[in-house]
Amino acid sequence: MINSLSGRLLVLTTIFVMLAEVLIFVPSIARFREDYLMNRLERAQIASLALLADDMIDRELEAELLENAGVFNVVLRRDQVRQLMLASELPQPISQTFDMRDNSAVVLIRDALVRLVAPENEVIRVIGAPVRDAGLLIEVTMETMPLREAMIDYGIRILILSAVISVVTALLLFFAMRALLLKPIKGVVGHMQNYAAAPEDARRIITPSAGVTELREAEEALQKLETDLTQALRQKDRLAQLGSAVSKISHDLRNILTSAQLFTDRIEMSEDPTVKRMAPKLVGSITRAVHLCESTLAFGKAEEPSPTLTMLPLAELVDEVIDSERLAVGSSDVSFSCNVAANMTVRADPEQLYRVLANLIRNARQALVTGGQSGEICVEAYEDAEAWWIDVTDTGPGLPPKAQEHLFTPFQGGARKGGSGLGLAISEELVRGHGGTLELSQTGPEGTRFSICLPKGDGTLSTRQAIPTQFQAAD
Repeated sequence: MINSLSGRLLVLTTIFVMLAEVLIFVPSIARFREDYLMNRLERAQIASLALLADDMIDRELEAELLENAGVFNVVLRRDQVRQLMLASELPQPISQTFDMRDNSAVVLIRDALVRLVAPENEVIRVIGAPVRDAGLLIEVTMETMPLREAMIDYGIRILILSAVISVVTALLLFFAMRALLLKPIKGVVGHMQNYAAAPEDARRIITPSAGVTELREAEEALQKLETDLTQALRQKDRLAQLGSAVSKISHDLRNILTSAQLFTDRIEMSEDPTVKRMAPKLVGSITRAVHLCESTLAFGKAEEPSPTLTMLPLAELVDEVIDSERLAVGSSDVSFSCNVAANMTVRADPEQLYRVLANLIRNARQALVTGGQSGEICVEAYEDAEAWWIDVTDTGPGLPPKAQEHLFTPFQGGARKGGSGLGLAISEELVRGHGGTLELSQTGPEGTRFSICLPKGDGTLSTRQAIPTQFQAAD
């Protein structure tokens, strides 16, 4: 019970209400002491009226008057004359004098606390102003023990009343908070547990119903989270099924391509000049298709092979990719250019880097062709002391906002209608396997630029590299 939110709320409420009552207790006890002393002054004044009415009273009546007033002596000052009205023997000397005519709240509280903790019985003098202007001042002498006992009795009654008020207030607040807050929170927890049992079931998603604004906001946030999670689980399930189908297709396709590779070996022996010129490219394309099928099978087993890094001439690889894309362009007004130094070499896996560049160039070509406009696709390369930089730039219309938001997410980052969005996701994963980065550095009406950064040194980037300043200037 004590470890529950409701139990702790009950305990804390009781403690805080008691603390408030204690803060009220201190000025209350000071006020009680002031009233007690003023009452004694008024009683003494009333007792002195009997003497004013009759100058001679016997000792027994005088003692009775003093006892009823609760004092030992009464002094009244009238007409600038200080007169001892009633008197009796003091049990001990006067220890302190208190003037009640002009005291601040701080002084009253201090004197009350001192009297409350002091157990000694003392005789004190109390000075005050007579009621109804019956003189200039009145002073009495009295014992402190009856005052302290009355203060303790009053304090005990105040504390008991405070405890009762605290408990009642805590219970009322507890039941109110339980109905308004704790019960709805338990309902949210129950929804979460119910949803966790079957997160793929959309019927278990919470429906916001709380009347408290903050709790309703929490329910709405939870609803969005559960909705996104359910959709993600469905997509993961579809991807798993798709991966299984692709693995089966890739297995059969690899066998078909292996047979085609055997036939291309025969074609290479042809004496036709055109065949001799095209055969190596055909063999290379089929070989890459076979490797792609094998990589797809490995990916389906969650065993994507690590890149085999080697120093390779980048210009030759870029020319090979561009030649393949030129064949696909046909009569379209799309041109290609390569701005890579002939002697520049980079450390990468030739097959994987070919796939990355092919994906980027193909995406740029399809963007230009789909837009029905002429344009240019340019591949540039640059190196510094830490990395090689490869930029693929086009003069196309730029990427739409939705494609930018999910750029490297499979089946969500497609820039073309009907596109799967796999090309950029695969390319980004392959570049990451090299320890590098693939980023969208520019997009808009002026065109789009993707930047590849391949690290030197140990093959990893210790920090995220910035795009070289000279390429930024080209923007």
